[in-house]
Amino acid sequence: MQTYVLSLVDQPEGVFSLIDASTGDRIIPIFEEQDDAERYATQLIELRSGPTLQIIEIEKELIVAACEEKEHSYAIITIDDFIITPT
Repeated sequence: MQTYVLSLVDQPEGVFSLIDASTGDRIIPIFEEQDDAERYATQLIELRSGPTLQIIEIEKELIVAACEEKEHSYAIITIDDFIITPT
């Protein structure tokens, strides 16, 4: 299954993550739907006036295995989930 993660333009090795306010852990959002990833990236850019993000398409098994190997937390964002940009 194809999924989508965010990274800085021209830096696909640096995957975007969020900080969990309660634990301080970094969490990598993994989107099942490309439209959801695009919408979230657009909201982040507008909110932060920050760097341009790109969407990387990757097999779900590969990104999950990479996260687990490096002991990174992740969240699978399904079509039924609602993710809000940090303020």
